Amino acid sequence: MNLEGILNISGKAGLFKVVSKSKNTVIVESLNDKKRSALYSNSQANMLEEIGIYTYDDTKPLTEIFDKIADKENGNQTITHKSSDSDLKNYLRDILPNYDEARVYISDIKKVIQWYNFMQKSGLIELNKAKKSKKINKRKNDGNKKTNSKTS
Repeated sequence: MNLEGILNISGKAGLFKVVSKSKNTVIVESLNDKKRSALYSNSQANMLEEIGIYTYDDTKPLTEIFDKIADKENGNQTITHKSSDSDLKNYLRDILPNYDEARVYISDIKKVIQWYNFMQKSGLIELNKAKKSKKINKRKNDGNKKTNSKTS
């Protein structure tokens, strides 16, 4: 999954895509309503590709987390970020069993879930190519079985 150029801007809802850069500003476009705005150097923003989740071993990049969620959900939406704290923790434990519960707060889990669902809604979530090809092959095989049974 490619998160290059996707931003989270503090104080603004949703996610943004970098459209253009200049000396003191960055032009961003909302993934939600496609409105463009200027992001100035004093704004707090984080590139999603630079964010990770702490584990007991190391830090897992957000791209890996999103890939695991997409695999689990077959590219569909996941639970809501408004679910109970225990549901959110259990969900992340399913995705990333060795996440560091002392350093990963519930607010972090909510953000990850919300970002994933937002990106999925925007059409930016893709299944891994290997899994996608398995599904395509399965559909082809199922189609061949149906056509073979009709011709017999």
